Amino acid sequence: MFIGEYSHTIDEKNRLAVPAKFRAALAKGAVVTKGLDNCLFLYASKDWRELADKLAKLPISQSNTRAFSRLMLAGAMDLSLDKQGRVVLPDYLKQFAALKKKVIITGLMNRLEIWDEDNWQKYKKDTEKDSGNIAEAMGDLGV
Repeated sequence: MFIGEYSHTIDEKNRLAVPAKFRAALAKGAVVTKGLDNCLFLYASKDWRELADKLAKLPISQSNTRAFSRLMLAGAMDLSLDKQGRVVLPDYLKQFAALKKKVIITGLMNRLEIWDEDNWQKYKKDTEKDSGNIAEAMGDLGV
């Protein structure tokens, strides 16, 4: 289970250290892909496989399912951790999420999100302003 918020940096070789507490969960492999809201999603290979299997079962006749599958699958890349617990982010994904040197890694149960630090702070500020409406909507979903 991934939870929390962690500040890290991307080095000149596009290497990003994964928080130490998550390395064991990613030791058998990981997948990084384009996320939503201008971030990247990082999944353990097992969790990625479950998501990919669900996407493969969606009807291709619906444009939204095709678009979402393309977003998630076409931009995905297998990763492995090096001996220092780092992954190398591909340039195209780094550009997609506008990642600079300082990033925030957030844990969201079955995935990590990788955000540019400035974008994360803005997103968090905007979301916190609207927390009452968000909580109401979540109540409608039974949360």
